[in-house]
Amino acid sequence: MKIVVGFIKTPEGEAALKAAIGEAKSSGGELVVVHSMMGGDREGVDEVLAYRQELEEVEERLGKEGVNFRIHEYVRGLSPSQDLIKAVDDEEADLLVIGLRKRSAVGKLLMGSNAQEILLGARCPVLAVKASY
Repeated sequence: MKIVVGFIKTPEGEAALKAAIGEAKSSGGELVVVHSMMGGDREGVDEVLAYRQELEEVEERLGKEGVNFRIHEYVRGLSPSQDLIKAVDDEEADLLVIGLRKRSAVGKLLMGSNAQEILLGARCPVLAVKASY
């Protein structure tokens, strides 16, 4: 089983990673961790370096967990939802794991919803998890 997980350093991202690790362990599958940034002038150098550090920590954690994994850091001008849907297709994934955060109806209307785009666009089952607060 191949599992793609969207990672971002938030409680929701942590919940998604934790759930994906559990799925990978129980199925003996491969975990593909995806982090997406738009690139260009949208992220500063400090933000990019901070994410590199966080991804190194994820790599160390997955090694300790004994999970078969790969990490992809995308900076290609796509939205996170587009990158995840593309990763699912490229990897021929069996499952996609994402973290959800609560948003108001107005927030969804004004800013769109990555989760909605993923749920409607992914060709495989999507496991959507919420962070525990």
